Amino acid sequence: MKLLLLGPHGQLGWELRRALAPLGEVIALDRRGDPVRGWCGDLTQPVALARTVEALRPDAIVNAAAYTDVDRAEREPGLAMRCNAEAPAALARAAAQLGAWLLHYSTDYVFDGSGEHPFDETAPPAPLNTYGRSKLEGEERIRASGCRHLILRTGWLHAARGENFVSAMLRLGAERERLQVVADQVGAPTGADLVADLSAHALRAAMQQPALAGTYHAAASGWTSWHGYALRVFDGARRRGFALRVTPDAVEPIPSSAWPAAARRPLNGRLDTTRFRAAFGLHLPPWEAGVERLLDERLGPAQDAGH
Repeated sequence: MKLLLLGPHGQLGWELRRALAPLGEVIALDRRGDPVRGWCGDLTQPVALARTVEALRPDAIVNAAAYTDVDRAEREPGLAMRCNAEAPAALARAAAQLGAWLLHYSTDYVFDGSGEHPFDETAPPAPLNTYGRSKLEGEERIRASGCRHLILRTGWLHAARGENFVSAMLRLGAERERLQVVADQVGAPTGADLVADLSAHALRAAMQQPALAGTYHAAASGWTSWHGYALRVFDGARRRGFALRVTPDAVEPIPSSAWPAAARRPLNGRLDTTRFRAAFGLHLPPWEAGVERLLDERLGPAQDAGH
């Protein structure tokens, strides 16, 4: 089997290179592509992307690339739409012509974040910002293409590699004595390693049972706020001997309104994963386990046996 992976150096793409390897040959293209062979991996060039798919003739395309700067997307809506909607549409059309599968990733930002219950796949999308609208448009164009596809919605991704919320908290917690962290946005911190492993299992199963094609929610179980997430990171860091200046009582919970940003964020980012678990027979571990694993990788094992 031949798989084309786009975005191999991001948090998720890096883990996908490992997780997809047992399925077959993985051709990984970043935005630079392969100039010698004329292969394109740049989402800003949908036509060239489609030509690359036609040239490579993969059995499956795994698109882990995206425009993900939520606030900047408000200033660059055209670029966000090209990367998150036009490029996936081009990949989907090429996949449909070849009979290939397309595995694509979306986000909880396609919802408005209202209410207190997890969103399932039948909930009506209502994105609050340009990023969410571009991701939703990408989903819709993939579905309209008629290609065999899996769309996995997830959110709050983290990884031991790269910059993310955990790395920011560790840096700020070591530098400052007091911090303010948003407490009214909730979701499930989810490891890129977990999503990559789920992806490989789901893709293999769907290729054997095409009726499994469709849109699914895939995230760690449970939920917390950004404030609760930060406290968990600081607790784990202390247990690993990491020097922090900030203390738990100096991490102030604040509302989203006190942290102005260009793009509105959904307050409720919970995703109902019932359909995914039932379709693929997979267990989704609690978000806390993923954070502990991440901290083990970044800082080493905890100095106690409490986790």
